[in-house]
Amino acid sequence: MTTSTSTEASVLWRQDGDIAVVTLNRPQALNSLDPQMHEDLRVALDAIEANAEIRALVLTGAGRGFCAGADLSSFDFTPGDDMVARADPGPVIDRLFNPTTRRLTAFRMPTICAVNGVAAGAGASLVMACDIAIAASNASFIQAFSKIGLIPDAGSSWLLPHRVGLARALALAMTGNKVSAQEAKEMGMIWDVVDGDGAAALAKAEAMAHQLAQMPTKALVETRHLIRQAAHRDFDTQLDAERDMQSALGKTHDYFEGVKAFLDKRAPQFKGE
Repeated sequence: MTTSTSTEASVLWRQDGDIAVVTLNRPQALNSLDPQMHEDLRVALDAIEANAEIRALVLTGAGRGFCAGADLSSFDFTPGDDMVARADPGPVIDRLFNPTTRRLTAFRMPTICAVNGVAAGAGASLVMACDIAIAASNASFIQAFSKIGLIPDAGSSWLLPHRVGLARALALAMTGNKVSAQEAKEMGMIWDVVDGDGAAALAKAEAMAHQLAQMPTKALVETRHLIRQAAHRDFDTQLDAERDMQSALGKTHDYFEGVKAFLDKRAPQFKGE
């Protein structure tokens, strides 16, 4: 195991063999996202993607919260003629939040979120941007945007209805009501709930990450893409997309290794190639 950042950073990450564990590290602010955290997360993800040994990612938070969304104190509401322009959330979303969400949804390896506490606003978006989410039993989820006169952002207006359906997404987004971890599992927002605290959720997420890291990485990532794109295609178009991707993956090491291992009745040794 190697630790790859200092305790001063707003994002920590460490390598544990074939996985990386990224921790949002502003516990005093419930890991709310400010510009520095976005930058620190980008740097961490760059280093992880560049490391060929790492084949799965776990994202979690420090302290009692996963991520409380945007750090509103980083917006400039100082009185003045240009206050409306300075407080405009649009440029901040375009410059920071959207790139972060896009990066996670396009990451080159499987991503698992270990939700250790409250995930509110853009924090809930980060959870849903990951492939799989495992929450502690005391975690909760809040679409907090309506409480400050805004709409779901950082991908939530797309991710939420895809996870829970239109009726639930509308009610959650409009009311801003808190959802428990168990309720989130039952409605399909997350994959699983672990009895206990954030440490228990992280342990289960790490175990799953190690499992996925031994599997054919490219096939897992392309599975992500196909499933997310399916809702926007008709059936025949999706069949064609499956055919084309099977053809592309049929040229990889892991395809040949998987078939040969099956025929040889042995465990495959995938390389993620």
